[in-house]
Amino acid sequence: MRTKTIGLIAHTEKAGVAKLARDVIREFKERSLKVIVENQTAKIAKQKASGSIARIAQRSDLIVVLGGDGTILNVVAMASKNLKPIFGINVGSLGFLTTVNSSAYREVVDAIATGRISYSKRALLSVELRTNRRVLLSVHALNDAVISRGDLPRLIRLNAKVNGEALTEFNADGLIIATPTGSTAYSLSAGGPILSPESGVFVITPICPHVLTNRSVIVSDSSVIEISPGSTEFPTFLSVDGREPVRLPAKAQIAIRRARVMLQLGFLPDVSFFSVLRHKLKWTGSNV
Repeated sequence: MRTKTIGLIAHTEKAGVAKLARDVIREFKERSLKVIVENQTAKIAKQKASGSIARIAQRSDLIVVLGGDGTILNVVAMASKNLKPIFGINVGSLGFLTTVNSSAYREVVDAIATGRISYSKRALLSVELRTNRRVLLSVHALNDAVISRGDLPRLIRLNAKVNGEALTEFNADGLIIATPTGSTAYSLSAGGPILSPESGVFVITPICPHVLTNRSVIVSDSSVIEISPGSTEFPTFLSVDGREPVRLPAKAQIAIRRARVMLQLGFLPDVSFFSVLRHKLKWTGSNV
């Protein structure tokens, strides 16, 4: 289906983003595509405002994000169940999600206008925090859910179950449950594996485990992962996609499963997940 309405959302504190937003809007309009602009983006670009991120997500066919990977994570969080396909144009260094430099904005606009964008389907996590059967928090994550010790330099104990069966008790600084998209973020820094976007799995990665045999565990994305603190002696926190951490109450349980909604992430025709990996991780060799 041809894209008719473009939603434009920018990281307004990025240098040069106001001019880029105006240039992108002009290019879309020259190709007779309607552009609706998020409130803060409209303010810096001196354009007509069309609403909040959530409102833009409701009304658009495709969201163009000007910023970095963190900007896309924020848009995914704000859009929630109204999430639409996203194409990221990077303002700064290239990321894993925003793979096109701002200097190539005309190429991006042309590819969108002519229907040459390719899409990668990205699974999201549904993260639910509850206690005594009462739901305290229910959110989606594109990258990961992190259960950690916070600022206190002590190990915490976390009990993990997969589909109701005990996995193990982790004695570590924390635990990361990541999607394939999130496998190249915090989980990778903690020693986790890189997962291709369509692999159909999640990864459970401990952060600095005390037991050397505690390593990343890959599970099907149809699994239900349950995490609960093994002790209330020290504070434990939950952070989803890098958002403000929430302190876990007594008898807290975290249930993580694949969300019903998914993200279609746009790429230019000549860009692939593996080409991005080669660039970002600086892989070289006789065949690269």
